[in-house]
Amino acid sequence: MRRLRKAVSILAGLVAVIVIAVYFIFQLPEFGGRFEGKRLERMRRSPEYIGGRFENTPPQKTDPSLLKIYRLYSQGQIRKPQFEIPVIKLDASSLEAPASKGLKAIWFGHATVLVEIQGLRIMTDPVLSNVLSPVPFIYGVKRFHPPPVTLQDLSHINAVLISHDHFDHLDMKTIQHLASQGTHFYMGLGVGAHLERWGVSLEQIHEMDWWESAEVNGVKIVCTPARHYSGRKKMDNSTLWTSWVVKGSEHSVYFSGDTGYADHFREIRKRLGDMELTLMKVGAYGETWLDIHMDPESAVQAHLDLGGKILLPVHWATFDLSYHAWDEPILRTLSSAKDKGVHVITPRVGETYEFGQPFQNVEWYKR
Repeated sequence: MRRLRKAVSILAGLVAVIVIAVYFIFQLPEFGGRFEGKRLERMRRSPEYIGGRFENTPPQKTDPSLLKIYRLYSQGQIRKPQFEIPVIKLDASSLEAPASKGLKAIWFGHATVLVEIQGLRIMTDPVLSNVLSPVPFIYGVKRFHPPPVTLQDLSHINAVLISHDHFDHLDMKTIQHLASQGTHFYMGLGVGAHLERWGVSLEQIHEMDWWESAEVNGVKIVCTPARHYSGRKKMDNSTLWTSWVVKGSEHSVYFSGDTGYADHFREIRKRLGDMELTLMKVGAYGETWLDIHMDPESAVQAHLDLGGKILLPVHWATFDLSYHAWDEPILRTLSSAKDKGVHVITPRVGETYEFGQPFQNVEWYKR
């Protein structure tokens, strides 16, 4: 009996230590801020805020907490490239020059794209850290390749578009670096609480509901619908997920963020017109969660729904976040695009694409 009591006492002590450790870990700034005051009041006024959280309509069928479990049943795929992904280094000094008056795009990997439009530099979901994790010294998902420019050399970014607050789309270190340079940030409702905790000035934080817009130097930035979920500490749909449209006087860009396939693509086109360049999520999907993570074939159809001219596939080839082969997204995208007559570009990481100029696709993803 004495031994049993001792064992129970030791076990209780270990549990207490674990609970305390988890509590303090959750206090780390990487997990973001709290929703309160005027911010919470505005969140509650959103049509998408239902029962104390943001909701898809109709509600999502997938339970995000099960996504990691699904991966256990996907043995056999080659989830990481077996060769070094080619990266074209970006000359940091080029960022000091005026941005293009036309339309240019440089894929940094995953969902991060540097867009130059009408003299404005915009980045989508900038994540330049090497590891995705609130506690990278303990655990995290590592990049397959470096970004084309180091975080320290990234500069002269006018605006950042944030689709949602998951760690592979919202990176504290990258945000803090850009904020120190005066970059302005556009995001869905609630996400600003995270940036505020990270020391970003309120003047640089622009929280928006779907269909709200802002204008920067003659370029219109529109917050548009998506079908996803959110949360930093847990998947509680505490902040609003979005896609984005950027429209200049001559050019237009659509950024999908993370989303399932739904009618919102056609509605965006109806309200905002055809899109010239679509930055479309094609990776990280599975048969059981397509309502919040569309597959490549759906991405191609979404591009058509938007009246897109050029499709630049994103959200693949940088992190192992799903249970398909690392190159499956691009191969399926190209196959579907060929069948439907869609023009896809496959730039290498760091390679510049200029709208209206010839671009030679290289099958760099094949070895």
